[in-house]
Amino acid sequence: MAHFSHAIFRVSLVVVVVMAAMVLRGDAKCAFEAIFNFGDSNSDTGGFFAAFPSQSSPNGMTYFNRPTGRPSNGRLFIDFLAQGLGLPFLSPYLQSIGSDFRHGANFATSASTVLQPNTSLYVTGVSPFYLAVQINQMKNFKARVEEFKSQGQTNLPQPDVFGKSLYTFYIGQNDFTGYASSAGPGGVKQIQPQIISQIVSAIKEIYWLGGRTFMVLNLAPVGCYPTFLVQQSQGGSDIDPSGCMMSYNNAVNDYNENLKQALSQVRQELHDANVIYVDTNSVILDLFRNPNSHGMQHATTACCGYGGGSYNYNQQVFCGATKVVDGQTVTASACSDPQNYVSWDGIHLTEAANKIIAYSLLSGSNFDPSFALNQYCDIQPIG
Repeated sequence: MAHFSHAIFRVSLVVVVVMAAMVLRGDAKCAFEAIFNFGDSNSDTGGFFAAFPSQSSPNGMTYFNRPTGRPSNGRLFIDFLAQGLGLPFLSPYLQSIGSDFRHGANFATSASTVLQPNTSLYVTGVSPFYLAVQINQMKNFKARVEEFKSQGQTNLPQPDVFGKSLYTFYIGQNDFTGYASSAGPGGVKQIQPQIISQIVSAIKEIYWLGGRTFMVLNLAPVGCYPTFLVQQSQGGSDIDPSGCMMSYNNAVNDYNENLKQALSQVRQELHDANVIYVDTNSVILDLFRNPNSHGMQHATTACCGYGGGSYNYNQQVFCGATKVVDGQTVTASACSDPQNYVSWDGIHLTEAANKIIAYSLLSGSNFDPSFALNQYCDIQPIG
């Protein structure tokens, strides 16, 4: 218990220090002129929505006041990170209208995996834009920037931006959960090497394109997510004192440790690159274990869902959907106070939770090795 109390104090102190250090300045500078992001729904700012327009309210209700393709009530951590570095929100690479790529691009799409899916979107809902496809899109993006810049394109970055950019990776959760659903949490060990190998390969490919600073976020404690908790009986032997599934979280921890070791090896190979392991897991886990310490009230209960009870989640009715369940027409609607929830829809986090993750990134409190962003950028407010 003392360890957790110390962790809470440390995270809270970091948030206070980062907020105090944020000074809005018109002449703010940042060594990173752009962000290029690779991932899944945890950082998708509208890519999947651009390819398959289907998102409905109440997604986007808090900040944008409309659905934007983000699976949350508002901004995601990648939005806050961009704001903190003084950059605009990232335009999805797949969005053809209204995009501005001068300060980067977002290749993440919801339901994306690291490994090539062996099924289709219309069978299991897995995105066709897995990591290797996103890397190929990045290669094409760079080639087109070099081709079109001479023609006076105004929504593209300068050709030399790729060596002055931050590259973020937050992907692998769908591989993990998809395999765990069929083989069990322990069975995920079988695909760990392939997942990690593909992430390492992606970093090296971006390195050869000119990238030199990489942040790789580890997997979240999915054993605390309502979408998995509803499958377990309350108070079962697999549930820890915080109400999370130990089997899933232990398997995630095993994966994260192997990812950390792999990135350490990459640093030895790419001597002039910053390859940073980001322990997002500990931040999110603390949110679920101690929501009150972060100004929230509800941990494992979804804000937007149906069913009430401890989890307010029904696998038949996703956030915003209306369906017939047990002979009744029901709607998975949103709570009126999402700022008090960690979980938005049972699968994704609220804007409030995403902001806490962003604070940890901007402070560098969960980086290995240490990397002080405030030495490269004048950190801006992310209110």
